[in-house]
Amino acid sequence: MLILKLRVLIFFLLFPVMVAGQAADYGFGYQSALISNPSITGTEGDGFLRLSYLNLYPGNSFNLHSVMLSYDAYFSSLHGGAGFWLSDDYLGGIYNDLKAGLSYAYHLKAGDNLFFTGGLSASVYNRGFDFSNAVLPGQIDPFGGVVFPQMEVINARGNTVFDLGTGFMVISGWFFGGFSITHLSEPDLSKSNYSEDRLSRTLMVHAAGDFYLNKVKNLKLRPLVKCEINDEWYSLAGGVVFENNILSVSSVAMMDKSDNFDIQAGFSINTGGIIVFYNYRFNIVSGNNLMPFSLMHHTGLAFSLNNVDKRKTVKTINFPKL
Repeated sequence: MLILKLRVLIFFLLFPVMVAGQAADYGFGYQSALISNPSITGTEGDGFLRLSYLNLYPGNSFNLHSVMLSYDAYFSSLHGGAGFWLSDDYLGGIYNDLKAGLSYAYHLKAGDNLFFTGGLSASVYNRGFDFSNAVLPGQIDPFGGVVFPQMEVINARGNTVFDLGTGFMVISGWFFGGFSITHLSEPDLSKSNYSEDRLSRTLMVHAAGDFYLNKVKNLKLRPLVKCEINDEWYSLAGGVVFENNILSVSSVAMMDKSDNFDIQAGFSINTGGIIVFYNYRFNIVSGNNLMPFSLMHHTGLAFSLNNVDKRKTVKTINFPKL
């Protein structure tokens, strides 16, 4: 029991490293892009149902997991894309964040090979607490170890908040890129009324381009970059995807304000109507010497539920299935 409670204490030490502004990091990839930038909604045209599972710090018994389900498609009657997403972040048995959101993106054809999308998202977050196995600072005696009871009384009631996001994207020939601003309402998930506990507005900028390696255009390289900035945090990422009609492989380098340098590698296999993907992130350099080597496993499935080629009125693009 003591070992379990000490692990919980370590979780509290790692929590600021794991999440910037108390929001879970879903990794680098289109499988979670619906949350990061609503203007991406429906840009693949076909209706895609995505299921994914994420395990943070595997092998360290921290019990940090996330599951996600999303669906988006292009609808000609809406002149754009619409979708929804659900997620559950189970963080060490102490925090449990249930999230649900809707997104819409208007698709505008501005030229023969120039397209713009603008998106909005609305979401609801519910954070629950369970401190039954938590070790808090007031329970630690430097000579006697963990002692009980804790003098401070903690309010374990859950909290539900509303959030908004917006984004914009441009598609021009071989290039596509955009930006988004999430947490527009700056919700307070912990219900502490402290400004530092609010989810800060986050600006994300991303871009990518396709370079075909053969004449039939079924083999290509896709360099990509992403930057995220919020109140006192930033992260940068850049890498490349190599893909053909069946297999995609990727490698992405990441760094952040805490002087962490990470590498994420992944692959996906497209069997036609089903895509299987897997990503693994590991730490190369830790700015605080707390980060373990293995940071994240991310795996899942994507199902193409319908084909809308006959009713597309704007060009759609195929994002990496990573």
